[in-house]
Amino acid sequence: MSYEKVTQSKNDVIIGTKQAIKALKENRVKEVIIAEDADLRVTNKVLTLAEELKVPVSTVASMKKLGQACGIEVGASAVAIKK
Repeated sequence: MSYEKVTQSKNDVIIGTKQAIKALKENRVKEVIIAEDADLRVTNKVLTLAEELKVPVSTVASMKKLGQACGIEVGASAVAIKK
């Protein structure tokens, strides 16, 4: 389900944990999507900040598929969908 959201919102996605954290701090995110196979050390900051700011978080199974849904050839551990 969330892969489809990312694909449909391709022009409104922010790819990667650092960029997602920055966008969350700037209040530009309506939803965060995290890959379950990503390292928790990488995604934990995004998850914590999203919870603090009450931004909905969805999970998907695969970093590789999440990256493909974003239109990139590498895996993505976290993706933020812009407001």
